[in-house]
Amino acid sequence: MTDRISRRTLLARAGALAGVGARVFLTPGSGALLADEGRGFRIGACDWSLGKAGQITALELAEQIGLDGVEVSFRSGSQNNLRSEEVRQQYLAEAKRRNVEISSLAIGEMNHVPYATDPRAEGWVTDSIDVMKRLGVHVILLPFFMEGEIKGNDSLQTAVIQRLKRVAPKAEKAGVVLGLETALGADDHLRILDRVGSEAVRVYYDVSNMLRRGYDIYKEIPQLGDRICQLHMKEKGCLLGHGDVDFVRVRKAIEAIGYRGWLVIESARVNGRDVVDCYRENLAFLHGVFHGVKDDAGSGVKGGSA
Repeated sequence: MTDRISRRTLLARAGALAGVGARVFLTPGSGALLADEGRGFRIGACDWSLGKAGQITALELAEQIGLDGVEVSFRSGSQNNLRSEEVRQQYLAEAKRRNVEISSLAIGEMNHVPYATDPRAEGWVTDSIDVMKRLGVHVILLPFFMEGEIKGNDSLQTAVIQRLKRVAPKAEKAGVVLGLETALGADDHLRILDRVGSEAVRVYYDVSNMLRRGYDIYKEIPQLGDRICQLHMKEKGCLLGHGDVDFVRVRKAIEAIGYRGWLVIESARVNGRDVVDCYRENLAFLHGVFHGVKDDAGSGVKGGSA
């Protein structure tokens, strides 16, 4: 029988984590911000970060950790292909059984099969819209890294814009959003979105990726505003709260734009440590920052250094 942790337990763990060294960034006025426990975010994780890419067992693991949902890989192969009605029903039944949601989908293969140049990727995006509608999922992540990189290449960006213009009407009709995750800054993202001209195409923002690429994420998030469809809560090589991202400032930024969507954990693992333990700590940390954990003086989350 799996161990689904109660929210109260998670909050208690978050307080304990803060006391034993979780790196929580406090800024002037953050105490009041953190104390607002009544406005919770749903928190999920990517199936590949759980070591379950494209596997339905990611939902069971999410239940064990205590997550609200899972970002599920949309893959081209025959195994667990969400284009199949049978597979979709299996996912929906398992999600109901485990009391978790499918927060979003992601086409990770686009990092190796570029959307800008390969018709296979263009077909996957089109197919994914039908799948999302049938699953009741509203966001899919379209990544543009590695072979799919478009930064610094105007012709590739133009090709992406043209393809997005073709598919956007279908996404609009289905009521779903295509979320672009790229190495581009906010100005370039806005330029692309404006040229596509559809509310169905937005930005999937990864706080760690963008910070490590040199962008001021605390300014970019307000600049992008409601053009952000979803966020990755991420660190590379360490747990959340032990890296470079100031998550209190992230919370301020996303609350300033009225974002109330999913917070999806990616990476944030330590080599050699069990994924369940890592993700329970990550989840507790996010509950502490985004749901509010008061210290004994009631002034905010206890701080420490990694």
